[in-house]
Amino acid sequence: MSPQVNIPLAANILGGLLLLIPQIWYNFRRKNTDGLPGPMVLLWAICAVPFGVYSIVQNFNIPIQIQPQCLCALSLVTYAQILIYHNRWSPWKASVFAVAIGISFAGIEALLILTLRIPYSHGVSWPITLIGILAAVLLAAGLIPPYFELAKRNGRVIGINFIFLTVDFSGAFFSTLALAVQHTFDILGGILYIVCMLLEIGIFLSHGIWLIRTRKLRHEAKLSGKSIDEILDERQHGNEPKIYEQSSAQSTDLELGNKGDQKHIASEKSEH
Repeated sequence: MSPQVNIPLAANILGGLLLLIPQIWYNFRRKNTDGLPGPMVLLWAICAVPFGVYSIVQNFNIPIQIQPQCLCALSLVTYAQILIYHNRWSPWKASVFAVAIGISFAGIEALLILTLRIPYSHGVSWPITLIGILAAVLLAAGLIPPYFELAKRNGRVIGINFIFLTVDFSGAFFSTLALAVQHTFDILGGILYIVCMLLEIGIFLSHGIWLIRTRKLRHEAKLSGKSIDEILDERQHGNEPKIYEQSSAQSTDLELGNKGDQKHIASEKSEH
């Protein structure tokens, strides 16, 4: 497969989106990253290295070449937020750690690009194919940790911003279209995006099913003025029976009070 030199204008327009900015803003505003798996964003940062090598060596359109670099940088910013908000690292320590990882990743990517361009220019394509397979595996692996978080919360999505998921899904979708309008459609490159889309659809469906299953609880929380988390916590720790016990005790006291009033009235009538 020879490098694609003449890139159609439509491919340049459709390729590449800034994926993690909504998630970064969401984390910063809440000062909390609970439910957002650190391994997910770290694997995405690692994935960007072979993905970038694969895109640049094959001379994909410019936005698709830039997209892995943006993905790596934004993933490391998000990972630094997790270290700060969840792991309680100092901002300075987390920032230095993220920058150090980014510099090492850039060096590895540059080395692989210079190394693999030589055999690829001579028609030897299996090394870059292996790099593409590695990128696909890491991309898919990065979307597996959220499913463990979903399992812990009965399918509920916490900590992952749905605007981010939508933008990420749209980026994968339009990048697939960008590959489609090039002179040749790269199958492995398309698989990278399709795997991402399928796993993200699973996250959307999981939360949607959770919303359907808990619609009565959410209605109960709205009527009681409590949050859904408070209602779920009461159910989990067995506080609900205490409420029923308290209501039963109040009913019993009321019945006893009524009986006492009736006896008092009866005694007054007998005296008359």
